Amino acid sequence: MIQVACGVLVNAGGEVLIAQRPEGKIAAGKWEFPGGKIEAGESPLQALVRELHEELGVEVRAARRLLRFRHEYADRIVILDTWLVHRFDGEPHSRERQLFDWVPVERLHLLDTLPTVAPIALALRLPQHYVFTPPNADEALIRAGLPRLPRGSLLRLRIAALDDQAYADLATRLRQPAQACGIGLMLDRQPHHVAETGAAGWHATERALRHCRVRPVGKALWFAASVHDAAGMDTARRLGADFTVLGSVLPTASHPQGHALGWERWQQLRGESPQPVYAIGGVGPQQLELAQEYGAQGVAGIRAYWQD
Repeated sequence: MIQVACGVLVNAGGEVLIAQRPEGKIAAGKWEFPGGKIEAGESPLQALVRELHEELGVEVRAARRLLRFRHEYADRIVILDTWLVHRFDGEPHSRERQLFDWVPVERLHLLDTLPTVAPIALALRLPQHYVFTPPNADEALIRAGLPRLPRGSLLRLRIAALDDQAYADLATRLRQPAQACGIGLMLDRQPHHVAETGAAGWHATERALRHCRVRPVGKALWFAASVHDAAGMDTARRLGADFTVLGSVLPTASHPQGHALGWERWQQLRGESPQPVYAIGGVGPQQLELAQEYGAQGVAGIRAYWQD
């Protein structure tokens, strides 16, 4: 098993740095994010700092963990500890004969990349915040709250009181106001409503996930799932979910006596899957950094985003 640290450098234009493996190396010509093996006694971050200095001549000033996952090649297993480097000193230049380029995240799939690039690209496209509507929320409350939600976040319309048609009609009316705030709508009723309303994707409840036999929406749309245990995580991966929401991490106001995983158990269930996972239950924006330390893509929540 090989432990690897790699970094995703982001420039002022939001492009990411991708490097081509030079002649003489395994998979020469393939594109990857720069990095290398974690040496004995090094932490992943220490290895990242050393590797990026050796390869590109840059000094890392600020980075956060993006995704830690396992990939099995035919002849080896790699654990890839990926970091988002959003502040660095120096202009990247090749020190090991490799070519590199700055590329928009949405164009990474056009390159001939190593298979480990796809999960990282997916994590880069997803936001850090996944917001759920409050219980019994009405249209006026949602519209008023949209400008106060983190820009770029996803918003799940979780409104049990409406029938399917009224729910779809509401989604249609909210799509443009949400887009104006940089927010994508996630629906949790009939999957076909997603394309019909122009929403960003579909969210499967744990019950709905158990009844799925194939991926319910196209690849161009997000497919998310709520899970609470290892079986749910496995089902979501098998069906090709883009990301999952795992919890509850901590007791919540609505379920103060409910079963909570705690951070250690949450991290164990999250495991080394390449699938991004959001933490939910007793968490909000204030716990974002902590959640990411435990391997979360970000946080999902209700009350913490609608308190005002």
